[in-house]
Amino acid sequence: MNTFTLRPHSGEAGHHDHLLTAFMLAENISHGLVLKKVPVLQYLYYLAQVGICMSPLSNNHLFLEYNKSPFPDYFARGLNVCLSTDDPLQFHFTMEPLMEEYAVAAQVWKLSVCDMCELARNSVQVSSFSHTEKQHWLGSTYREEGEVGNDTCKTNVPNIRAAFRHETHVQELNVLCHAYSRDVTEDLEPPSEAISKVAGEFDKVENS
Repeated sequence: MNTFTLRPHSGEAGHHDHLLTAFMLAENISHGLVLKKVPVLQYLYYLAQVGICMSPLSNNHLFLEYNKSPFPDYFARGLNVCLSTDDPLQFHFTMEPLMEEYAVAAQVWKLSVCDMCELARNSVQVSSFSHTEKQHWLGSTYREEGEVGNDTCKTNVPNIRAAFRHETHVQELNVLCHAYSRDVTEDLEPPSEAISKVAGEFDKVENS
């Protein structure tokens, strides 16, 4: 019900606290470089599929060399990343700065056509385009997860890639749910019984 959609620059540099705040409040973020130093927070961003719009060429000039960017690691792990521009008048050299980001990333990180299409699909999904515009670019079922939400005629992303991303994410969530339910339903021993067991073990050690 907010008037504005919160999409802050976060995690480009500085302390990771602002990434935590953005995780709780933001629709998606820009940069997110500091996430590589905080694996637990990175995992939360993965579970919630918070959008991360990264600008490696801009980062290369200001904070982090291109070959040290965490972008390929984020993408391989399944975080909801896409490529974007930042200060294009300052850091880009053509009239198509976003094409520069894609072209350089494809060459340096050996991204496949499938990778490029997935990144473009992620970009539209996390954008502020209207529902109608997203349907035009991604298909009428884009809100669905997995293969159901992937219109290959629109996105050019193979269904096997969409299914892999979805199934991996669901499996991860299931592991957490299973661990939580096991902890909740597991009967805890009364303190007195637990103390008696520990005392018995000590007696065995002393007698031996």
